[in-house]
Amino acid sequence: MTTTSSSGPHPTPSSGSPDEIRPFRIEVPQADLDDLRERLARTRLPQPAPGDDWTYGTPNSWLTEALEAWRTFDWRALEAQLNAYPQATTDIDGQPVHFLHVRSAHEAAVPLLLVHTYPGNVTDFLDVIDPLVDPVAHGGRAEDAFSVVVPSIPGFGFSTPLVDRGWTMQRVARTFDTLMRRLGYDSYGAHGSDAGALVGRELGLLQPAGYLGSHVLQAFSFPSGDPAEFEALTPRDHAALEHMSWFQSVGGYNAINASRPQTVAVGISDSPIGQLAWNELFVNFGNGTSLVPLEKIVGSVSLEWLTNTSASAGRYHFEEGRAVREPQVNHGRMGVAVFQDDFRSIRAFADRDNDHIVHWSEFDRGGHFASLEVPDVVVEDIRAFFRPVR
Repeated sequence: MTTTSSSGPHPTPSSGSPDEIRPFRIEVPQADLDDLRERLARTRLPQPAPGDDWTYGTPNSWLTEALEAWRTFDWRALEAQLNAYPQATTDIDGQPVHFLHVRSAHEAAVPLLLVHTYPGNVTDFLDVIDPLVDPVAHGGRAEDAFSVVVPSIPGFGFSTPLVDRGWTMQRVARTFDTLMRRLGYDSYGAHGSDAGALVGRELGLLQPAGYLGSHVLQAFSFPSGDPAEFEALTPRDHAALEHMSWFQSVGGYNAINASRPQTVAVGISDSPIGQLAWNELFVNFGNGTSLVPLEKIVGSVSLEWLTNTSASAGRYHFEEGRAVREPQVNHGRMGVAVFQDDFRSIRAFADRDNDHIVHWSEFDRGGHFASLEVPDVVVEDIRAFFRPVR
């Protein structure tokens, strides 16, 4: 069930048990799709910068191509693809939480939490769900099966509205642990990139009973300032530091979200092409190397637009920047997959902050949104990480 509003569908508030799980189906009102189409038709692009490349930000050349792809995008097809999987909502601490829950037919399947990126959502995982749940049908082995739970982080997608302040990744981790217990799982693992990687580490710190470990695409560990840390770094590590510096030079959205997220949300909540440009990470995180298909980008941005969640999604940078916590070493079991055109985790720093990294893999193709770029590689690395704990 959904209710409708001018900003799209939202979960129906519960009037029953506090731990009630309610079936959910996406049914975006046609009026919202018509409004989006009309806004796209009235798009006014800015004056292009000299050279019209990525130097100053999202260029008109890319936006023109993306705009045409969005005008012809079939939302109903994506809606049907999502609705092909069982979905539900539940309330945890008063917060609506939406999730896909796909059980494997294989009896020994491992429960697996898949946590999406910023600025992504549950569409991040549409190409990995079936191979994880039914490996035999996708060239794998039955003993590698998972039952997957794919939640929308509170404030993203259909986990709305965000009911209060103080939503950090630590709080998300506790919420998702409650979700897994509510679904009947006394043991599970997690996988994620970006926001999902942060939630994975928080679960490692939390170390709930039966937790099988976190498989992440980034170990966000940085130099402490001690010169001795640099003595053992390899040439590849120094290249990774250069990549960090490059990203810091173009990651202005971090500073804006961390200081005035509600202000910038006014513009991107009223202009679909503005929101598409704001979500440039999908195409520019790896400095022009992204392999994310344009149709996937448009689909993800469409879901954010239709749920009107750009404001609440952006507040995490604000909350994380103001959270007061002592540094902690993660003792939980952890696996890291490093992709060539992503944030390149540096093993020496990662080991300093996480003392139970049991799996480390590096790939020469793929980037920050690897589940959208090279889903087969991500699936196999998840399988490899969890095989020893089955």
